[in-house]
Amino acid sequence: MSSSAVSDAVLTQILSQLQALQASQQTLQAKLDSLTTPASPPLAPTNGVPIPGRGVDSPSMHPASPSQPVPVHSPLSTSASSMGLSPAADKPVSDKERERALYPARVILTTYPDQYGIKPYTMNWGASDPRVRGPVICSRLPSSIKQRNAIGAHSGSYSIYRALAIAMGTLSPTHKPDYSKTEPPVPIPPQPAWSDPSKIVSFDPWGHLVPQVFKHELEELGLDVKPSIAVTRAHMKLSEVDETTRKGELEIDGKILLKSRPLRNADGSESDADPGVEINVSKAAVEPVWYLPGVADRFGISESLLRRALFEDTGGMYPELVTRPDIKVFLPPIGGLTVYIFGPPAYLTDESKELTLRVHDECNGSDVFGSDICTCKPYLIYAIEECVRCAQRGGVGVVVYFRKEGRALGEVTKYLVYNLRKRGGDSADKYFKSTEMIAGVKDMRFQALMPDVLHWLGIKKIHNMVSMSDMKYNAIVQSGIPILKRYDIPEHLIPPDSRVEIDAKIAAGYFSSSKHITEADLAKTVGRAWEETEH
Repeated sequence: MSSSAVSDAVLTQILSQLQALQASQQTLQAKLDSLTTPASPPLAPTNGVPIPGRGVDSPSMHPASPSQPVPVHSPLSTSASSMGLSPAADKPVSDKERERALYPARVILTTYPDQYGIKPYTMNWGASDPRVRGPVICSRLPSSIKQRNAIGAHSGSYSIYRALAIAMGTLSPTHKPDYSKTEPPVPIPPQPAWSDPSKIVSFDPWGHLVPQVFKHELEELGLDVKPSIAVTRAHMKLSEVDETTRKGELEIDGKILLKSRPLRNADGSESDADPGVEINVSKAAVEPVWYLPGVADRFGISESLLRRALFEDTGGMYPELVTRPDIKVFLPPIGGLTVYIFGPPAYLTDESKELTLRVHDECNGSDVFGSDICTCKPYLIYAIEECVRCAQRGGVGVVVYFRKEGRALGEVTKYLVYNLRKRGGDSADKYFKSTEMIAGVKDMRFQALMPDVLHWLGIKKIHNMVSMSDMKYNAIVQSGIPILKRYDIPEHLIPPDSRVEIDAKIAAGYFSSSKHITEADLAKTVGRAWEETEH
């Protein structure tokens, strides 16, 4: 027998022994846990401070709770007796006692696929039947922790506020939501793309129907399953649309565009002032739920590389990205998106109906506070008005608002770039270079996942796209949705100080229906210096 064959045989024997040792250790640990970790009965909350039992009889877990827990200051005054911790009626509950009551088990840093008791609930991403697909379960509550089939937490970045509420005693971690009367007022029915695992990979297409399609799991099995999408209706009120209507450029039809209720004077009497208008809209809030194999495929990288990058660059926040390759779903701690629909939602799937689309990435400074250094708000308002006009012509309009502040670089980076631009001579030829100097890249929005929401809505054709972005246009077309017409922001809507941005984008290849800009032209486009305005 060759030395290579002998080495392989020895290695196989060693691995077999290690596996047997691990199984034996897990069995012993399970017995030890059952002897040393008594069941903690739920303790009744008083004065809004819940202390439920969260013990988990899970072996092979990692280090115990730290001896010096991080202090948590509760705004509520709670006695120990009211929480069932001490017979002394007036003794206040310490943070250590609260921590022990909330988290009586040892700290669970991670789990492993072959660990004792671990059995993820079946997840078949892309299955047409939701019962076959299975619910998204990421909860660490005792009722669900062993059946989790997703990594992360619901609500994206807002999950941190939930953690604070639980630590402070204002929220019970075992609170069971009452979803009655929360169903969508407008239907977003299943589409063929929902059962195509390559079409929707960045959120759960069944997310708005969770209380209906996963009723068995919620009510009979007691699993902690939550909606990740909510659909509702509303009226949109914008002063810019008021002004456009006053100019006669939009028509009040009583269906899409409505006259606002009369204004009131300070004394409560009805005012004679023009109250303006309101837009009738349907809207959906969507939280991200990533199917990791599909996301990796979109970006042309391996799933293992994606998992490692997510693990490393969140500071090791989610160890199960590397220890649980069997779990394919991840709820990232980022913002989601909002869909605004103008006109009948049923028209979204009808290719014969004209459809106008704007995909807009968040710009808080402009969209909310009216900063004039960019064209974000003027372009958004223009797109909303175009959607209204399309709906009034018998079609439907869609604005998708993504939380990707500062080209997904964040607002801090954005403001640092502003400082550099204003101090270094704010010219169009330096526009993208300024961002690269600070962030290392000029844009991190990566539009590969963006078309998912269009497929979720059942959109098959876009007649009008209000966008100059080639990245957005290419992502949509390459996903299989044709775009018949695209148009840019009208010249008269561009604020003077944002001319730098627009000219730099056009020169870089962004779509423009009329203007051609050369590199020589860019140096001539200069923004306003700080000294030109009062601060």
